[in-house]
Amino acid sequence: MRIKARPFIILLFIMSGQLSISQTCPVIDFPLDGAIDIPIDATISWPAVNGINGYVISLGTSVGGTDILNSHPTGQNNFYTAPLGLPDDTQIFVSLSLIPFDGPPIVCTGIVFNTEDVIVPPPCTLLTGPDNNASNVTIVTDLSWAYAPSATGYNISIGTTPGGTDILNNLDVGNVLLYEPDADLPQFAEIYVQITPYNENGISAGCVEESFFTGPAMDYCEPFIDEVSGELISLRPDIEFPDIVGICSDELPFVISSQDTAEGFRWYKTNLGSPETLLSEQRELPLTEPGRYRYELYNSIVVSGIRIECANSKLFEVVVSEIATINTIDIVDTSGGKEITINASGMGDYEYALDNADGPYQQSPVFLNVPSGLHTAYVRDKNGCGTTKRAVDRDLTTDDFPRFFTPNGDGINDYWQFIPPEENFQIRLASILIFDRYGSLLAQFRPDDPGWDGRYKGTALPSSDYWFKAFVTNGPEINGHFALKR
Repeated sequence: MRIKARPFIILLFIMSGQLSISQTCPVIDFPLDGAIDIPIDATISWPAVNGINGYVISLGTSVGGTDILNSHPTGQNNFYTAPLGLPDDTQIFVSLSLIPFDGPPIVCTGIVFNTEDVIVPPPCTLLTGPDNNASNVTIVTDLSWAYAPSATGYNISIGTTPGGTDILNNLDVGNVLLYEPDADLPQFAEIYVQITPYNENGISAGCVEESFFTGPAMDYCEPFIDEVSGELISLRPDIEFPDIVGICSDELPFVISSQDTAEGFRWYKTNLGSPETLLSEQRELPLTEPGRYRYELYNSIVVSGIRIECANSKLFEVVVSEIATINTIDIVDTSGGKEITINASGMGDYEYALDNADGPYQQSPVFLNVPSGLHTAYVRDKNGCGTTKRAVDRDLTTDDFPRFFTPNGDGINDYWQFIPPEENFQIRLASILIFDRYGSLLAQFRPDDPGWDGRYKGTALPSSDYWFKAFVTNGPEINGHFALKR
């Protein structure tokens, strides 16, 4: 299974009897190709396509660029909104791909548009956590707020009185939507927060101050030593879970099931700057799309008649993986051997090996000082979606050239020409020369030409042995002979 950490059981649900649906690339309908003055908080959208696993979108400032957003999966959502907005007064190129249930991604035609030139300061924003006037907030809470369109950063002040800055005085936290205070907030206090967005045109004016109330500092869920046994007792459940869960594009949907011991379980879909979405309160969670999730489990205790949850949680990313495609294998001859570079593509996290499917594998696709001879390249998806192999280019020998040909005009074997072997993916042959037994040059041609037809200046030569010399780029020349039969 894709999850490496134990003790989780992955229950795969194979979709059977699925209808074969033509997967036609949609045309992005907002913004339109070539549009100008598009709002920086615009939502890019396209018509939904049935029968696919999801979509992947990239944004850049050049054709095919990914400097703004690199291969972001949107799941089944046929739209995307940048959490921190798009850069203003910028030409933006959009690339969209479809993710089938099986097979490689389908690359669709992209568009380009220009965003508006923002000339005014951004609007104000509001807290999304804790909520304004919330009570019994933990003293170790983080602060989060909604995106203010066109903002490129935020200043935060925190105090224990209206307009106060005794906790934090107008700190520039940058272009983020979350702030974690350096120290615990005071207990049983009203905390006042003011967030002021800014951009190159200035700061927001007249932003309201919000407040919430903290609860007690004591954490009843902290571990303690049992007075009888002397053992350390923890009321919070133990949790094990990986940081990244890989979904193979041909194995959706599937269910992850926790084997942890706890009274309750919760699974959330999280989006930075937006409220979490509760997906399940069962031990299992069906996963159907990539994204950011939070896994929470808890035990309950009662203190002074009040039920308190002792919880533990873990954020994790679900990413789409697939078996790699080996596009090319580059080979450079060096004094110490060959330098082999495996060029692979796909939506996965890959590692590389030579000559053994079991490894050892390495992070780099480059192998140095590889001896001459036949080699096989292996590319393995780290999330377990499979391994791809392909033969590596090798040195040519006289055995790679035909031993005879029969230029009798029957359309079969009428030309003598080098035929690349199946395992040789990079033919580095420059040209071939043909000689008679006396060393006279009869013909010269390239590997992509038809070859020699057994004639010299239009005259058919007799059956006999002939010699060839093949020139190899960055390698020794090859000399051999063959028979002409009539």
